[in-house]
This record gives sequence, C-alpha cells and structure tokens, in this order.
Amino acid sequence: MTTQAQLVTRAADTLFINGVMSHTGHANLSARLEGEKMLLTIDGHVRNLTEDRLATVSLDGTVLEGELDPTNAEIVAMHSEVYKIRPEVGGIIHTHSPHLLAFAMANVALPCRYEALLRWGQATDVPVAPWAPRGSQDSVSSIIDLIKANPETHAVLLGNHGVLVFGTDPVATAQLLTVLEEAAEAELAAVSLGGATSLPATALEAIRAAMARVR
Repeated sequence: MTTQAQLVTRAADTLFINGVMSHTGHANLSARLEGEKMLLTIDGHVRNLTEDRLATVSLDGTVLEGELDPTNAEIVAMHSEVYKIRPEVGGIIHTHSPHLLAFAMANVALPCRYEALLRWGQATDVPVAPWAPRGSQDSVSSIIDLIKANPETHAVLLGNHGVLVFGTDPVATAQLLTVLEEAAEAELAAVSLGGATSLPATALEAIRAAMARVR
C-alpha cells in the first residue's frame, strides 16, 4: 500500500520530470494525514526528495515529528488552513513555476481556456491573492477568502510570488499543477497570435459527457 510519504516524494519527482519548476527548484508540498495532521516538506529544497525530509505537523501548527526549517515554518498555515476549509483536499503544492509566476507577477487571473484544465477539474479561472508577506496572516487570510469565494477553484495565484495548488492527493495535485503551467505557457504564447480564444459555454458539460462514455 502506497503511503502518504511516498505520494509526496513521487509528487516532487513528477514536478521535476514534467519540467514545471523554477530555476531554483523551490517548492513546498504537503499531504493530509488522519487525525487533523499533515506531512510537510521540511524546507523548500525538494529535488530528489526523500521521506526523511518530511515533518508531521498538526493542523493547529504544532510540529509533532521532525524539524522544520524556518523558511517552511513560515508557511504552515498556508497549507493547514486550506485543509481545514476543504475536507476533500489531500495534497497541496506551492511552487514558483515560471509561466504561472508571470501571471502572479502581473496579478492577472489565469483564464480557463485550455481544454485540459476542464479534464483535470479546474473549470474556472485561477484567481489571484494580493501580495502580502510570505506566510503572514494577511497572506493566508487572502488565500482562504479567495478559496471560499471561488468554491470550484483548485488553485490560487499568489500575487508577486507564485502559485498554490490543491487536489485529492499529492500526485494528482502535481499533475494539475503541470496542466496549469501548460495553460499559462500557452496563454502567453497565444498573445503573439492575437490571444487565446475562450471555450464555448457548453465545453465542460460536453467533456464530462465524453469522459463518462468511456468509464
């Protein structure tokens, strides 16, 4: 049986294999555990991540096992508060993926115009939380307010900083992040051709029907 720790390390590997990481390779990943707890990477260096570089942290912020680097102690609430309001979420990833970062730097929502986003459950634009100091109460409050206001979103752009993505488990979250990065890259590339075209209003319903036929 695959453990949550194995899913976190597999998700980190997926990000690098899929080429969606920034030059620094910075990220933090977490996975929900039973009993109001989560696994969290101990620092932002997740290349070749191993299970001994994960800490167990309660959703109230108490470190139960392992030791967090100060840089990741700052962002505990960014993960834990999402788990509290989204009981279906089992994995969260924060990165500075380059093309998503461009949207975050511009404080522009990522439009839902790439068909793959619909297939991976992101059937709405990705909203932007305004900049606030990393891990601060202002930053976390803005993220949580956006998630509450956008119940269908599985990602939030962090103004002038990066992106936060959440899914059913860490690997599914890494796959969604990959699709989001593809969408951001395609949106920027499409500008030279006059801009991306919006999907028809019936696209999501049509895709769900098509997927249902082969299940």
